[in-house]
Amino acid sequence: MAEAGARLILAFDFGTRRIGVAVGNELLASARQLAPLPARDGIPDWNAVARLVEEWQPDLFVVGLPLNMDGSESEMSARARKFGKRLYGRYGKPCEMADERGSTREAKAVARESGLLRNPRKSYRDDGVDGIAAVLILESWFARREGLPSRG
Repeated sequence: MAEAGARLILAFDFGTRRIGVAVGNELLASARQLAPLPARDGIPDWNAVARLVEEWQPDLFVVGLPLNMDGSESEMSARARKFGKRLYGRYGKPCEMADERGSTREAKAVARESGLLRNPRKSYRDDGVDGIAAVLILESWFARREGLPSRG
């Protein structure tokens, strides 16, 4: 395992229908989105997760924690934590939860501004922003680690 500061990280934006994924390098504090994982009621295809872990060999997982705006936890918070615990249990890699308040809203703004939404009349259910949200979660995690103000 790489030492802190030089780790490869897989980040996840947990959702019940899709789970956004991003990969990042802690040394460069950079992240890029990967294809989202389809999920059924929050349960991913664990074989697809295993392929990601095998391909990227991450040192750490970061999972977005969907908190209410007042900082309290919700049912989705508990489900995201459970997903993080399952990642740790299956792959034995540390998993950190990261406050993701505002990441989906910001991801939608990024998608609009960059023209990533092909048809403005379609909903975000069709053109998901899960990967962008996972990148934002990881970039915010990097910023907090460096003592910088995070997004949101």
